Amino acid sequence: MNQHLRLDPIPFVDLTAQRRRLGRSLDDAVSRVMAHCQFINGPEVMQLEADLAAYCGAKHVVTCASGTDALLMVLMAKDIGPGDAVLCPTFTFCATAEVVALLGATPVLVDVNEVTFNMDAASLARGIATARKVGLKPKAVIPVDLFGQPADFDAILSVAEAEGLFVLDDAAQGFGASYKGRRLGTFGLATATSFFPAKPLGCFGDGGAIFTDDASLAEQLRSIRVHGHGSDKYDNVRLGLTARLDTMQAAILIEKLKIFDDEIAVRNRVAQRYANGLGNVVVTPRVADGNTSIWAVYTVRVPGERRDALVEALKAGGVPSMVYYPKSVHQQTAYKHFPVAEGGVAVSERLSQEVISLPIHAYLDEPTQDRVIKAVRDALAN
Repeated sequence: MNQHLRLDPIPFVDLTAQRRRLGRSLDDAVSRVMAHCQFINGPEVMQLEADLAAYCGAKHVVTCASGTDALLMVLMAKDIGPGDAVLCPTFTFCATAEVVALLGATPVLVDVNEVTFNMDAASLARGIATARKVGLKPKAVIPVDLFGQPADFDAILSVAEAEGLFVLDDAAQGFGASYKGRRLGTFGLATATSFFPAKPLGCFGDGGAIFTDDASLAEQLRSIRVHGHGSDKYDNVRLGLTARLDTMQAAILIEKLKIFDDEIAVRNRVAQRYANGLGNVVVTPRVADGNTSIWAVYTVRVPGERRDALVEALKAGGVPSMVYYPKSVHQQTAYKHFPVAEGGVAVSERLSQEVISLPIHAYLDEPTQDRVIKAVRDALAN
């Protein structure tokens, strides 16, 4: 009797395979922390900051407890608050706008580019005009390096500089990518990133970092990171947070950073095979000329009525998928009352109806890639 063997589900992100690869080096790193017991601000924290600075070319790195804290801390250091407007793309994770609202400022939501999914400079300019029209003071721009591809920094920095705004790059999904030969971490006033476990460079818990060439800002950030301390922990000179990266996570990240470039290279090979295998049945992502992507997420587009059926078909075949994001930020309950750039955000609204993300990581072998490609093609053929 013929029997149909059910294939094992594919992991969307395979941290177990990465853990096996790192093996003893990771065990030893954790053991060193357990031996010296400096679980907060231990030597590995300073080493990681130095390693990250050397990796991307930033003069200063301040690690912190999460990517959200990284964004929040920079805005706190710049005294962003009520009456201020911060321009954010609406097609992104809510944390980009959330940190603005937490400080009593107003996120003004702008549209993204149809091809790169990143902030559209023309919509940014309209958003700044919208902010002023409703009586707000535009102060900052937070572009997002969505899905691993850098934002259009030439265009965004040009608009920001002309309008007197500072730029805070949200590289939570893009750290490790490069824009015209420069790695992210050196554009604008500061760059924030996340080390959430599912990120291409992720720890085994929450974590984040801020990159800047501004020594004064770095000093403020280190103060904000620990309750706004001054000369000592009982001399608090500003409002702050408990936003430290713990030593254990720093030790883990030091080891992961050593294989990061190799993992990025593999991700790029996977992305190319997906593009080759799927380019004639879905809209595959394209990296802008002169840039590189770390492919934090591999996101394709299909018409909305077919997208939901594709999700279900893949699930039935043990192939995971995710929709980033089924609602743009301005469509979510907590953000519906915030201003949207004049002219609307039609591209973002369309993308939310069409995008679907497929498994991609550095341990996805070619037979598994072929299984994903076949599952997508078969589902759409049906």
